[in-house]
Amino acid sequence: MSTTTQSTTASASDLFEVPAHDAGVDDFSTRVVAATLGAMEVLALHLGRTLGWYDALIDEGPLTSVELARRTGTQERYAREWLEQQAVGGWLRVDDAGAPAQERRFHVAPGAVEVLHDADSPAHTAPLAGFAVAAGRRFDDLVHAYRHGGGVSWAQLGPDARTAQAAFNRPLFLHQLAQEIVPTLPDLHARLLASARVADVGTGEGWSSIGLARAFPTATFEGFDVDEPSVAAARRHAAAHAVEDRVTFSTVDAADLRVSRARDFDVVMAYECVHDMPDPVSVLAAMRAMVREDGYVLVMDERTAETFGAPGDLVERLLYGFSLLCCLPDGLSAPGGVGTGTVMRPSVLAGYAELAGFSGVEVLPVEHEMFRFYRLLL
Repeated sequence: MSTTTQSTTASASDLFEVPAHDAGVDDFSTRVVAATLGAMEVLALHLGRTLGWYDALIDEGPLTSVELARRTGTQERYAREWLEQQAVGGWLRVDDAGAPAQERRFHVAPGAVEVLHDADSPAHTAPLAGFAVAAGRRFDDLVHAYRHGGGVSWAQLGPDARTAQAAFNRPLFLHQLAQEIVPTLPDLHARLLASARVADVGTGEGWSSIGLARAFPTATFEGFDVDEPSVAAARRHAAAHAVEDRVTFSTVDAADLRVSRARDFDVVMAYECVHDMPDPVSVLAAMRAMVREDGYVLVMDERTAETFGAPGDLVERLLYGFSLLCCLPDGLSAPGGVGTGTVMRPSVLAGYAELAGFSGVEVLPVEHEMFRFYRLLL
């Protein structure tokens, strides 16, 4: 079998396999084809989400291309090609493949509904496509930064990246953090039950504070973030979940709160954001100053391997992908940024914490595939 033939007929699942140490040219050629197919499918997936095609098919399907276009205000010829591509790829099912093209009726494969549509499901991974689209839009800027220095900020990456981040973590924050994770941390759990004042640093769209506020009705939360669109979204989410009386959000660099909010909080949290910070030591020092002397400081960040090794597992590969295209360029986009990147290993966080004035870092006994939880000791 020729390289070309083998590459174009290989399963896309080969994308997720690291080639053996003695892999030959055909194996690597297959990986390129599989990766290209994956990129195309990601773009098609994001297209379907952006245009409302999946929503219409799930809420009103099965639909023909004519019906889908009419319901979503889009063009039938494009809708028809997308429907066929999605059916060929297995995302959709077609009821009558032999019918004339405009009369075929399509619906979403049952197993894909949660993945594509259910914002509260842990299986709702479809928002990840937004990262790829956002990075693609800024590819020339990334090349310039890689050649000449500087970076590409979250603000430059735009709403696709921001909403992807928030949507991907939403199920964890709304349905696992308070219900499954915090109860395994007795000290933190007791504080939240006892009317704690909580600071949420780098809150993003606010789901961490909102999820905890729903579960701990006597605690109050203040979220801080430098990104105004994220803060505006967080306020909308808090109002929609009827917790705006106990959850507030401000656009501010947490490093600037070191003096003005000293000793104001019983708990200070930072969820999946320390690795993005241009100056993490300054922010951690502010968190140390903001918490009361007997308080609790919690950091959640990626569950990286403890040391570098190659090849890596699927999670490590995913984290390096995010780092190359998003987190490292963002961390280097501000003058003097340290450039931590997504792959912040426990020893790196411990070093930052020591410089910020903490006495140590405890890795907490929380089992999660993607994230590791730390208590920063006062």
